[in-house]
Amino acid sequence: MEETGGKTNLLLAEDDANLGRLLKEYLEAKGYEVAWAKNGKEGFELFKKNEYALCLLDVMMPIKDGFTLAKEIRALNPAVPIVFLTAKSMKEDAIEGFTAGADDYITKPFSMEELLLRLAAILRRTKNQLDQDAEKKHFDIGAYHFDYENQKLIYNKTEQALTTKEAALLYLLCTHKNKVLDRNLALNSIWKDDTYFNSRSMDVFVTRLRKYLKNDSKVEIINIHGKGFKLLVNT
Repeated sequence: MEETGGKTNLLLAEDDANLGRLLKEYLEAKGYEVAWAKNGKEGFELFKKNEYALCLLDVMMPIKDGFTLAKEIRALNPAVPIVFLTAKSMKEDAIEGFTAGADDYITKPFSMEELLLRLAAILRRTKNQLDQDAEKKHFDIGAYHFDYENQKLIYNKTEQALTTKEAALLYLLCTHKNKVLDRNLALNSIWKDDTYFNSRSMDVFVTRLRKYLKNDSKVEIINIHGKGFKLLVNT
């Protein structure tokens, strides 16, 4: 969970100046660190430059709405919790919100106490999931065994030592096994930015991993055009 000086970082995107100021002051009084964006575009720029434990997004915003912002955030980080704030209560809006990646949905007007309880519940659940993921250091990949902690890939008692970036990339692929690993997520997680140079560098590392995994025909890393990579393990 991202923290600054012991405080949990939240991204708030809300175009209503009065509500935005009220939310920021209230949440900061409750111990959170809050970055407040006045529209979706500004919110996305903040998200690209900083890491947040949770995103609190208004749906109806100028320049870029909350649904669009949520989809862009999800492309960079599929795991960060997102809560929508909306004046609408129609079922279709709720469905669109969850489709865009919402973890929760709260309709205005709402009580600050209710919002606080919902945020605390989501953050607690997220922390538990992160703790569980952090404990997982060993992965079976077909006939291979990946020891992430010691940066080793083992096949038939033969060990392949991995560099830090190779191990980090294989770890992300393993945690997304048989699912798409977003290119930007990997770049921002490992290389810390998604420049063209780093993107080409990551392609080289993917090629290396393919070479290390070539002894098992049931294992492959495939390109998903325009999205990223997928570690396929045919069981």
